[in-house]
Amino acid sequence: MKIETQIAFTRGKAGRKQIAAGAAAPTAPPPDPIPRVACLMALAIHFDGLIRAGTVRDYADLARLGGVSRARITQIMGLLNLPPWEQERLLFLEGGVDRITERELRGGNRVRVWVLRR
Repeated sequence: MKIETQIAFTRGKAGRKQIAAGAAAPTAPPPDPIPRVACLMALAIHFDGLIRAGTVRDYADLARLGGVSRARITQIMGLLNLPPWEQERLLFLEGGVDRITERELRGGNRVRVWVLRR
């Protein structure tokens, strides 16, 4: 005699597996992760808005609120020195594409010169 049924396991107390009634619910594939440099660019823009609005006084306030050093805030805010088209490109990076790091953007190995034309 052979009996077949679908079962699913869930996590109970202390991570113990428990048998759940019925089949497991289908899960959607996880979304692509947002590149770290895109998050940092958005954070720099948000921090700039907070400072301009007077919500926070300066980088030291941001550092205190975020629990990081003032130097780290300065590094993040340095992304605002990139040309606008570069900032836009960083904001709209897709996960897994164009792997670029913050260190490469900050690096002194490239000289960036840009001028706004009227």
